[in-house]
Amino acid sequence: MAVRLECIGEDGVDFEPYESFLTADETTEWFRAWTGNGELIGDDFRVFGQDGTGGNAALWLVRPGRELVEQPIVFLGSEGETGVVARDLGAFLWLLADGFGPWEAATSYEPEPDWAPRVNRDLAAIAEQFAPDRRASATAIIAQATREFPDFDDTIMKLCR
Repeated sequence: MAVRLECIGEDGVDFEPYESFLTADETTEWFRAWTGNGELIGDDFRVFGQDGTGGNAALWLVRPGRELVEQPIVFLGSEGETGVVARDLGAFLWLLADGFGPWEAATSYEPEPDWAPRVNRDLAAIAEQFAPDRRASATAIIAQATREFPDFDDTIMKLCR
């Protein structure tokens, strides 16, 4: 993520990773605020970054007994956008390398009329090193995640008050 931090503002992708996960209390506070449901806790998420509007990217701990790197990456935007953007961390690395951030992956419209994803060679080298078997285009990564978790939006919306 340090490489991602170095290119903020240069590639048109509005994603700022954190240096560490939000704490459990911070995650619960965020999730309650996002859903308007004060009864929830944020234990199913590990928030690791945000976009400029305050939308958060997180690991969604939906695969019991599996490692963090095997959990899907989700985005919950400040304007109610939701989406599973990658099936796991390896796929997410390739998504970033292909010039997409979580917001760009979760929304069906482009952030700016002249925006176009740009491959980042430094991020591609990291993805190649840590997830060579997950290589795919951003479009394929998003489609795979959407197919595997088609009910994510409904699941989250049912929690909202």
